[in-house]
Amino acid sequence: MSKHTFDPTVYNSSDNRPISAVLEKELTRRGVLKRGGALAAFTALASFGLTGCNDDSDDVVSSDLSLGFDSISGSKTDAVSVPAGYSAQVLAPWGTPLNDLAEDWKEDGTNSSTDQANATGMMHDGMHFFPLEGSSTEGLLCINHEFIDQTRLHPSGATQFNGQRPAEEVRKEINAHGVSVVHIKLTDGVWDVVKNSDYNKRYTAGTEMYLTGPVADSDLLITKYTEEKGNKALARGTNNNCGNGHTPWGTYLTCEENWPGYFTRSDDPSNWTEEQIRLGISSRGTRYDWDTVISSDEEETGEFARFDVTPGSGDVTEDFRNEANGHGYIVEIDPYNPQAKAIKRTALGRFRHEDCSFGKLEEGQPVVFYSGHDSRFEYIYKFVSKELWNPADANTEDRLATGAKYMDEGTLYAARFDEEGKGEWLPLTPDATTKDGGRLGNISGFATQAEIILNTPGAADLVGATPMDRPEWTAVDPETGSVYVTLTNNTDRDNEDGDSDTDTNVANPREDNEYGHIIRWNEGADPSQFTWEFFLFGSFASESALVNLSGLNEANEFGSPDGLAFDDRGLLWIQTDGGANDNTNDQMLAIIPSELNSTEDMLAVNADNQDQLKRFFVGPNGCEVTGLAFTPDHQSFFLNMQHPSNWPAAGTIDATDASGANRARSSTVVIMKDGGGEVGV
Repeated sequence: MSKHTFDPTVYNSSDNRPISAVLEKELTRRGVLKRGGALAAFTALASFGLTGCNDDSDDVVSSDLSLGFDSISGSKTDAVSVPAGYSAQVLAPWGTPLNDLAEDWKEDGTNSSTDQANATGMMHDGMHFFPLEGSSTEGLLCINHEFIDQTRLHPSGATQFNGQRPAEEVRKEINAHGVSVVHIKLTDGVWDVVKNSDYNKRYTAGTEMYLTGPVADSDLLITKYTEEKGNKALARGTNNNCGNGHTPWGTYLTCEENWPGYFTRSDDPSNWTEEQIRLGISSRGTRYDWDTVISSDEEETGEFARFDVTPGSGDVTEDFRNEANGHGYIVEIDPYNPQAKAIKRTALGRFRHEDCSFGKLEEGQPVVFYSGHDSRFEYIYKFVSKELWNPADANTEDRLATGAKYMDEGTLYAARFDEEGKGEWLPLTPDATTKDGGRLGNISGFATQAEIILNTPGAADLVGATPMDRPEWTAVDPETGSVYVTLTNNTDRDNEDGDSDTDTNVANPREDNEYGHIIRWNEGADPSQFTWEFFLFGSFASESALVNLSGLNEANEFGSPDGLAFDDRGLLWIQTDGGANDNTNDQMLAIIPSELNSTEDMLAVNADNQDQLKRFFVGPNGCEVTGLAFTPDHQSFFLNMQHPSNWPAAGTIDATDASGANRARSSTVVIMKDGGGEVGV
């Protein structure tokens, strides 16, 4: 089937009418089509799934909050673009020394692994600002470092000798991953790193961390290393840290996304465990060939051998077959306590976590966390704590103990989106009912909660969760409690092969969904129920109205929504990754959902309220705009530019040099209003 077309012979299963008639009636009713207009576009918005969230929660009357800037034009330059009256500065680019153990960043790529272990990592992504004593001019910026570019990291890219990587290079790569906790301070209008601060700390792909929750007591964590250490609930490192979150008690949450590619298994796949197959452990070597290194202390520590999870001839205490089971989690970090180990909270599920947001808090009610699995046809999850929220815990002294209180025990759910804007949270527990009517715990590999967690998406398959178009960042409106999620894109979505898992569905209605969309939902009085609706469809302005469903124009067109965050005032910030076109690079837009003018019979964002969605920022060529943090006074905003082509200025080495030595650096950008004042309003 060609892009953006439909087969008029396909019928809606609920009423046996041609899908074209269902769509035309619904789109006309919503104002997307004029009455009598021809329908020539995508497949099912399903039966009346546009306004399932029609309650009063978004009709909040707030102070006269409005966006105080004009939407800026798109840009295709090696620079950042901000509205008139604003300025931007670069902060903490890759390789910025955090202490005197690191030499200054070198343009030729010759910094050592020790330098990298004591400097900011590569590929800045999610982040959060933690104020020191409530200050808006001094605090701790936690920054994720998702992956690496070996060409930029080393003088001549990655090297191999007889099929083996050198240990020093790989250690440098391991140290370029993870998280940086960076003490920053505003002085005379300029933000800078406080070098040698006791708060400055790096967590890398080699840093020891603890695991807690259902998996922590499982023998499926035992490896040669944990046996020697006498603690099976011990993991080494955090990898592919993409989006992020934070907690009401002041800790940072970093999310392990595309971690399976860091592990490999080389024996016959028929011997593999179900979760290794479902989650995508590599059969063709690791992403950066870390498993090929042989070093002098390898026999003792398994520093590099641990990335190969192929079972040996002995038992689990003699190899690293279980090493990958320590990865794929939400990791909690206390930025105020650099002596504390990071903790992997396994109860929140094991999958390719994109980010993690907590729901609107209510005293005496559970604490809820939301997270998306960033892959095509994957799921949205929520975790509901067993313990009930006590507001006094927002000011706890032992923050990680509070994390254990609310994040180690509870119930994990996967979302099913139904017609008429209804939805159900499906529990992932041994007693859960599968879509075939059986008991989940009676199925091999899902008998215990630990086994269910280790194969979270496999459990979600069995209970009948809705496959989504790459669920990425979640965000919770501080005004209404509504939850938003970006569905970045899915060009594999089609109705051609008869596979119901890849067909369009009620929440993912567009075939070849190259632009993505955003949905939102409200929790019901019954915690297993929710109501949902479409909030915004991505598109370029040049597309037809049947693709450009939200009526976007050149001032706010976008594709591939990714990063998503509310600030405390209720402004929703939308970032894009891979959404560049001939008019603009990746960007960030803003909208205030609680002030949005729309009616029940229209999409939330539509042709009549375009002035309420504005482009605020455009990144440099080649970059993804990601990560968002704010100071408490909202006068400084922090964004990350990941993998720019030529920015910031890289010196004298040409970008097209055959050695690939262009050292463009992922960096944080700080945006402030000229003369002071809150950003965005």
